[in-house]
Amino acid sequence: MIRELTAVFVGGYLVFVLLLLSRLAADEADFVRLLGTLRSGSAMALHVIVLLAALIHAITWFNLTPKAIPLFLGENRMPSPLVALGMGYAPWFVVSVVIIWGVWG
Repeated sequence: MIRELTAVFVGGYLVFVLLLLSRLAADEADFVRLLGTLRSGSAMALHVIVLLAALIHAITWFNLTPKAIPLFLGENRMPSPLVALGMGYAPWFVVSVVIIWGVWG
């Protein structure tokens, strides 16, 4: 149930990003004002809450992946931790490293 609630936060944040992009396309002054608003403490707290919700959502999904998509090697079912690692956590780690390298490199 908590996992489904986290999807509401993630979806709400996506609507916010679309609003941010529409402001950028409409008027640069509106966009700059909105960016100034985002530097407030309450906006930062909201971003942290949404980040935590997204992390919980991703982790619970990766842990459910072996049940949703069981993988077999021949006739043997692969262990759940290996499936979660190979289909969720490892790609997540690689993409995160690439993004960090791109931003700081």
